[in-house]
Amino acid sequence: MTDIGDQTHNRSGAAQRRASILPLDRFSAFSDGVFAIAITILVLELAVPSLSIPLPEALRELWPDFLGYFISFIYIGGIWISHASMTRLMKRGDSVAYGLNLLMLLFVALLPFMTSLMVTRLSGPDVSLATFIYGLNVLIASLALSLMMFYVAREPRLVVDELADDSLKRLYRQRWIAIGVGAFAVILALVAPFVAVALYLVVAVLFLILPLLGMHRARRNAAR
Repeated sequence: MTDIGDQTHNRSGAAQRRASILPLDRFSAFSDGVFAIAITILVLELAVPSLSIPLPEALRELWPDFLGYFISFIYIGGIWISHASMTRLMKRGDSVAYGLNLLMLLFVALLPFMTSLMVTRLSGPDVSLATFIYGLNVLIASLALSLMMFYVAREPRLVVDELADDSLKRLYRQRWIAIGVGAFAVILALVAPFVAVALYLVVAVLFLILPLLGMHRARRNAAR
């Protein structure tokens, strides 16, 4: 009777695990769609200057818009590359990974709005608050992605193999450097918003460069 009970319990556990498994193709396709739409909306937010204003002057007045565009574009690009590096090491998803992915995409999709909110107030009295809110949005998106990487790395059934597991752990560990600088920039935004904006640009570049360096290192090690 005990053996029959154990077999029933094992079958029940296996069925529950299979039920929680979700396809990776939809996971990646939906994410890529959100990234693409967010970047497209960013460029649509750039207004064409009026013909009544000389072009050099009009472009000079638009510098905050272009600055916000470049920072957010690089941020989204860096998150997209890190996300692609993670899914390359996965063979399937589950309900928790899907949920964490949606949490990250929630804040990625907010970036065009947050960018406009920040750049339109760079010369206003609310510059500190607007810069703080923008940085907080990016920080939460970055933390959600790192949390998802941490979760996937701890679930052997989701990754391709043990080498992929090690690569994924390296990937999320190196992100903590940029996240730490980003958290400092968010706090700094309350007292020195323009310095914080400069740090946002530095953090965005870090998020873009770190996964690219990791991919280059992995390719070089594989060629040896």
